[in-house]
Amino acid sequence: MTMTTRDRFRLDGQVAVVTGASGGIGRAGSIALAEAGADITLVGRNRTRLDETAQAVERAGRRALVIEADVTSEADVGRMRDETLSGFGRIDILFSNAGITSPKILTELPPDEWKRIVDVNLTGAYLCARAFAPDMIARNHGRIIQMGSILSGRGMATRTAYSASKAGLANLGAAMAFELGPHGITVNTIGATVIVTDLNRELVRTQPQLYDKVRSRAALGRLGEVEDVTGALVFLASDAARFITGQTIYVDGGYTAG
Repeated sequence: MTMTTRDRFRLDGQVAVVTGASGGIGRAGSIALAEAGADITLVGRNRTRLDETAQAVERAGRRALVIEADVTSEADVGRMRDETLSGFGRIDILFSNAGITSPKILTELPPDEWKRIVDVNLTGAYLCARAFAPDMIARNHGRIIQMGSILSGRGMATRTAYSASKAGLANLGAAMAFELGPHGITVNTIGATVIVTDLNRELVRTQPQLYDKVRSRAALGRLGEVEDVTGALVFLASDAARFITGQTIYVDGGYTAG
């Protein structure tokens, strides 16, 4: 049977692992992948919020597996892989979304805070890809999608460690694309602007001056919403994007166009 264009966006029968799935983009991304047909392993550190995301995935008609884990722990990541394979039998999609930041300038950023940001944002993505890629290689199919930033391609004051980690993430994805491409695996990074979520919505409303620079620079003149990211996520996870790899796809309302 010939696959239609609509069919190529479906993820039926596939399994996605989403890190940082307890809220914001992780929660919305998990639901979007489930609505496209995937079962989801939800990874995070807040059990209550993970359970809420799991309920939303199940309302979309898909199975959810909740795993409390720290992506900077090699042992935890190995457990994530083992429990996913035990529960679902396969891993098709990895959405490395876990991330943190700290609004401090270089001279006020202590080394331990620098290390924690780089460990979560960059080393965590490396550990997850390293753990999950073998199963993808064995089946000659896989999608690795990383949550980057507009700062994957440029810097910003008070975001020293975050900028470094997100730039490293984009180049990690490009390098992995060459290594994993011969095995049918694509690797891409989503370079998102500031995305308004339940976690920062009140701050955006009450302190708009913090975001005016980003908003005014964007060609579309606004910040992002989670739906702006989830469309790109499902696309990159699907067969519709099978010939796209090694890229940083900017979902930023035109912020990086200028």
